[in-house]
Parts: sequence; C-alpha cells; structure tokens
Amino acid sequence: MSAFIRSVSALRRVSLVAFAGLTIALTGCATHYVDGATREIAASEYHKPVAAQPVQVFFEFQTKGVANTAATSFLKAQVVQKVKDSGLFSTVEETPVKGGGLLSVKLNNVPIGDDAFSKGFVTGLTFGLAGSQVSDGYVCTVTYMADGHTPITKSARHAIHTTIGAAPTPGAARKANSVNDAVTQMTSQVLSTALNDLSHDSAFAAQ
Repeated sequence: MSAFIRSVSALRRVSLVAFAGLTIALTGCATHYVDGATREIAASEYHKPVAAQPVQVFFEFQTKGVANTAATSFLKAQVVQKVKDSGLFSTVEETPVKGGGLLSVKLNNVPIGDDAFSKGFVTGLTFGLAGSQVSDGYVCTVTYMADGHTPITKSARHAIHTTIGAAPTPGAARKANSVNDAVTQMTSQVLSTALNDLSHDSAFAAQ
C-alpha cells in the first residue's frame, strides 16, 4: 500500500499529504506514529571536513522507486535546508557549482515487507496485532560525487505507522501531532542519519 502522495489532486484534498493509503479516510480516529528505531542525529555529531567544499544538492522523493513530483516539491526545501545546516559543505546550491560536488538525496517510500526495505531495519512494531494498522517504510539514500573521486553512497531506513480506531500503539514508536508532523519528523531523522554516516566515511573526509 502506497504511503505518500499519489497525485497533485490529493494535495488539494488534504492539508499536507495523504500517506498510509488514500483508501483510508484521514479522520480524527487515525493516529500517526514515527518509528523509534531511527533517531535524529544533531549536526554537531557529524565529522566535519577540514576543508569543506561547495556542493549542488539534488532531491527526489520516490514511491516504490518511481519519481513522485508532488512529494518532491513538498519536501525539497526541508531537505535542502537540512544539508545546509549540516556544516559538511562550504555552500549548498540547487544548481551546478564550479569546482564543487553533487549530493544526490533520494527518499523512497516502499512497503515494509519489501526486501529493499526490510533488510537491516529494526523496528519496534509487532506484526499481527488486531485492529487496523498501516506501516510504511522509507529508505533515504545519499550519494556524494566529486570530480576524480569514487562516489560515496550511504543509506538509512525509517517508518511511519498509522493506526485506526482502537488499534494498539506500535511498540517503540513516537506519536506525532498530525500526518504533517509525522512526515517532517521522519524526513529530518532519516536524512540526519544518512548525512552522519557520510560524514564519518574516511573517503568523504579525504575529498
């Protein structure tokens, strides 16, 4: 079941994005949870390069590997600002920078049962519980490319759980104030994890 924007028309029907499947009406009985297995990593924990370089950042949101332009547009500003705040680059632009590198950020929404998501991911969710519950996985992949160097790729995983009615609370998950809040929290946390992993790669420090 898809977990994010299906079309631009969906954006017109809800305040932000419809995830956890548009077949479920987002009413007051729906509660959204951000999985607890992936935490926010502060930029102060990143390993800063000795000589930061300028970078062009490219962001794309995907649904099962297919580009989702509406979701990309909604989250782009948040993602670009997150990269700027990381302190890993001297300047961050959305257009090519002279003498700089390219940072590709892809956030792919995939069903948790898919092998592409489930491998290596630990979640507090207990499957098979009674009640209506939808869980969606997100894989954030960052790839840094600089002239004359081998590309460096890091990936991080996250999830959002939505319960309807009397379904039990997913284990180790944090309740979000709204669907908007859940999506922005997830994006910030999973990207911070991927950027942190990139910063601690010796090949990145050497570039």
